[in-house]
Amino acid sequence: MSAPIDDPVLNAAATTGFVYEIVPCDPELADTAAFCEVYGFRTDQSANAIVVVGKSDPKVYAVCLVLATTRLDVNGAVRGRFGVRKASFASTDETAEMTGMQIGGVTPYGLPADLPIWIDSRVMACDQVIVGGGSRDRKLLVPPASLAALPNAEIVKGLATPAA
Repeated sequence: MSAPIDDPVLNAAATTGFVYEIVPCDPELADTAAFCEVYGFRTDQSANAIVVVGKSDPKVYAVCLVLATTRLDVNGAVRGRFGVRKASFASTDETAEMTGMQIGGVTPYGLPADLPIWIDSRVMACDQVIVGGGSRDRKLLVPPASLAALPNAEIVKGLATPAA
């Protein structure tokens, strides 16, 4: 891609230097289970970007990226990383305010520079991973190294636990 792209998500993906693929999808099918079923992706190669909030004064936020086959450890790993007594998933409104994106389209690409991105180490074991595309009408298929190359990204062992 030679010309700048007028899209902060695609700009951020391109800036990592890794090849990515845009996967269009029906916005009604953007939620992970429906997307994987209809578009033929496995849940163990699909990663969800989840905004979390540490209940401090002021509140602190991060985006966590975990495989769809795992559960984000909010009460253990997230709370511990924030250094707070309570942490939770951000509300739909908080997610939109922090990322500019709707749930089902949230991606680690194109986020504000001061918003940490914590990537569960299991994501890095994938050859390719499907993540949100910044809106509910697309996903991005990327190598995990592209995610790790984001300036505010950190790989975290034990951020998630296997889903029951």
